[in-house]
Amino acid sequence: MKDCFGRTIDYMRVSVTELCNLRCRYCMPEDGICRKNHEDMMSEEEMVLAVKAAASLGISKVRVTGGEPLVKRNLLSLCEKFSAVEGIRELCLTTNGIFLHELAKPLRRAGVKRINISLDTLQEDKYRYITGNGRLDEALKGMHAALDAGFEKIKINVVLMGGFNDDEIRPLAGLTRAYPVDVRFIELMPMYGTGAFDKSAFIPVSVVLRSLPELKRGEDEGVARLYHFPDGMGNVGLISPVSDHFCKSCSRIRLTADGRLKPCLHSSGEYVLKGLDPEGMRCRMETAIWNKPQWHGPLSADHPSHAGRDMNQIGG
Repeated sequence: MKDCFGRTIDYMRVSVTELCNLRCRYCMPEDGICRKNHEDMMSEEEMVLAVKAAASLGISKVRVTGGEPLVKRNLLSLCEKFSAVEGIRELCLTTNGIFLHELAKPLRRAGVKRINISLDTLQEDKYRYITGNGRLDEALKGMHAALDAGFEKIKINVVLMGGFNDDEIRPLAGLTRAYPVDVRFIELMPMYGTGAFDKSAFIPVSVVLRSLPELKRGEDEGVARLYHFPDGMGNVGLISPVSDHFCKSCSRIRLTADGRLKPCLHSSGEYVLKGLDPEGMRCRMETAIWNKPQWHGPLSADHPSHAGRDMNQIGG
């Protein structure tokens, strides 16, 4: 389906939970999260109905997110059912990787084709600081488990933060030389959960090119501008939601774990799907897609997102 600006919308991110085993400083509120009642969240049946409704409108790619999706008890069942929906050609998942050593192969069997792993540093003390309580060795163990499981594509997502990990650009990008993975540097977005960061943290991904002048230009993939080392096994991607937004080509919508459809990440606009029957979901999705905003407005350290939620409540 196309929106009113002629963009083809074929990608939906589905948050299956707001809960997470980590407390990343740019994602979760400092004082923790307020657990919602079970009945206020989307049930498995409702999530599957929503994916079916989306597929009937032309959605062909679904990405499972959270919170942390691997803490969801019925995750494998959800993935199996999402991947079986007629019209869904690609099922992906984003995770912090901590539980991947146990779940990588079951997820692959459940129909997940591609996986993204969040990894902002290769230094143990910094990893513990940015995640609140995480262990770097567990995340790396998860990455190796994903490699062993044989996913079609593995991407490492790095949120680029000035004064935190901009001194690790080379070693992080170097993962593409050691393993068949893509490493994608993503600009820090001024969400609710980024209040602890000052303006110096919001740096453009162009610093990656200055740090790695030997990178060669490749073909773009979605919102990522791709580069590679001459001897690399994977790509280095640059994603610039702040310095050079890609609203003109945005093809995605987002479904929150409590059943709200967000046609734009940085807009407060939401459409309630929870409680609707299949036809009601389809009609409301159709309305939401058609009315997708043309762009999200100014976005910078001085102009924070209007999302109205922390990232763990939207889906990373």
